[in-house]
Amino acid sequence: MMDNDFIYLDYNATTPVDPRVLEAMLPYFNQLYANSGSSHLFGLTVREAIENAAEDIAKLIGADSKEIIFTSGATESVNLALKGFKTDTGKSHIVTVTTEHKAVLDTCAQLEKGEFQVDYLNVDHLGNINLAELESLITEKTLMVCIMLVNNETGVIHPIKEIAEMAHRKGCCVFCDVTQAVGKIPVNVKELNIDLIAFSAHKFYGPKGIGALYIASAIKNKVQPQIQGGGQQNNLRSGTLNVPGIIGLGKAAELALLEMEQDAQKIKALRDHLENKLLKIPQTSINGDYSARIFNTTNICFEGIYSEDLILSLGNICVSSGSACNAVTTKPSHVLQAMGMSDRDALASIRFSIGKYTTLSEIETAVEKIEKTVLLLRNR
Repeated sequence: MMDNDFIYLDYNATTPVDPRVLEAMLPYFNQLYANSGSSHLFGLTVREAIENAAEDIAKLIGADSKEIIFTSGATESVNLALKGFKTDTGKSHIVTVTTEHKAVLDTCAQLEKGEFQVDYLNVDHLGNINLAELESLITEKTLMVCIMLVNNETGVIHPIKEIAEMAHRKGCCVFCDVTQAVGKIPVNVKELNIDLIAFSAHKFYGPKGIGALYIASAIKNKVQPQIQGGGQQNNLRSGTLNVPGIIGLGKAAELALLEMEQDAQKIKALRDHLENKLLKIPQTSINGDYSARIFNTTNICFEGIYSEDLILSLGNICVSSGSACNAVTTKPSHVLQAMGMSDRDALASIRFSIGKYTTLSEIETAVEKIEKTVLLLRNR
């Protein structure tokens, strides 16, 4: 698949489009190009393809296809969920976590400029939350608990089912950013009892520029649109649908449901091999919970170096120091800071995330070059 000179170990930032996804999308650019909102037969044909894609996406997350709203990606979905969810109860309090993605944190900061109050739950040194502390923050004014399923920087998995049970018991809804989980591990909204979830296609071998917001049927009338226009998608998100993107998201969902388990076994073995090799370098350690994390991610601190120097020195080996929003930065990761790491150690940390196209040969080459580069940077 990867026929260029890069060794790509940054799958949490984005993934290559699966050739089968691309093949499914191509006809919708120049053959089946009709507007799905048109009432003629051509438009209805395209609309049927969109409905089929929605069914595949719904199957992946255990939802009904009518509960899927297509967006430009997880960031838009986050904004629609957080800004759009309203009730007539006067509730205006949100509880979230200090290690959330910036899409959540920045949206919450914007809401705080209005009528909302936001509490930010701290994490421990492993990136885990304390459920008792979470419960203590939920009040009768709490509208929503907003916690991601899988952290994008450390891979730490939060106990969303238990969180949802607690939140619902106390009368508030649950929004979950599942961007780093969908397509990699089973995500069933009914089993997890989540009210809203956001995700993007490009995190599991689909195209960029397309994502979705799941809104449970029971609360659909409580979400207000943030984009006005032609009233598409039941007035929740106006605008002509991105048909090729939706077809791509649907195909990626179909493939993930079929191949997720076998991909996970292969990827975990490669991640563990990479991790074990790199931890043999002196003064290295894992950031985050070693056990409660997703199988494709490891975040490692290489004491005595700067991640920016390492990333640039590695050349064709693609890794990051955190979120793709600021993959090479002179600022320490807010996630690692929230876990209590010093700025120095946070700035010495690298996130490695691998995927189904990663090979053992690439891992071996990367380890060899990383080891040499780390030792060289330390001896400057």
